[in-house]
Formats: sequence, structure tokens, C-alpha cells
Amino acid sequence: MAKTLIVYATRTGATQKIGEIIAEGLRFSGREANVVDVKDIKTEADLNGYDAYAFGSATYHGDMMQAMKTFLFLAEKADLANKVGGSFGAFGWSGEAPQRIYDTMKNIFQMNMVDRPLMLKDVALGGGISMAQEYGKKLAEKLN
Repeated sequence: MAKTLIVYATRTGATQKIGEIIAEGLRFSGREANVVDVKDIKTEADLNGYDAYAFGSATYHGDMMQAMKTFLFLAEKADLANKVGGSFGAFGWSGEAPQRIYDTMKNIFQMNMVDRPLMLKDVALGGGISMAQEYGKKLAEKLN
């Protein structure tokens, strides 16, 4: 069974919730999903054994959180080329982090990305739950 690793960086818990709902969408599609705090990834070996990846960060002062930046440098050492990928994040005003993560995954890591990043103010607002579940389903479709 295809497995997806969902890694998040959060300040208030909103990005973690989005990651958990993306995992639901993957599971609805018959895929395994592990949701992990970015602080729990210590080496590039922690990224081994997965078929797809979704990385997410809250946008804070117009940028992704520092822990996610550090993680992306670590992830660059892992062989993620041609793996399925997606990015996501919560934001208050601007929402740049998910797009920057997406661009890094697509252009630097050379991953096979879903069509766009998922950006939500909060998973509980404006259909956020269904949008996050659908994002998980899109990741699952890419694995087919």
C-alpha cells in the first residue's frame, strides 16, 4: 500500500489540523498517511520509505516558519525526485509559505506535484475540511 508522509510546522495548531485532514482524504482513498511535526524529523533517513510527501507551514510575517526552512534543506539531501508531492499551510493575511514550499518541491527537489498548494485560513472555515480532504484525494490520485 502506498504511504504518504505529511510534515507540518505550526504556531497555533491550524497547519497541523490541515495536515490531519489531508491524511483523512488519503485514507478515504485507501492510502496510508503519517502526520509528523517537522521537529520530529532529524535526518534525511526519516524521509525514506514513502511514496508521496506533503509539506506544510503556517505563514508568519510573510514567510514560512524557520523550522520548515531548516527541514527543506534537510529534505534536499533525500532522494525525492519524481515522488508525488503537495504543500499546504494556514495563514492569517498573506499566505506565501505554501507556494514557496511548493516551488521548492517542484523546482529544486524535482517532485511530481499536485496542481497547486492548499492554502487555508483555518480548516474549520468556508469548507476547509472538504478542501483538505480533496487535497488528500488528489495526492492519492497522483499515486495511481
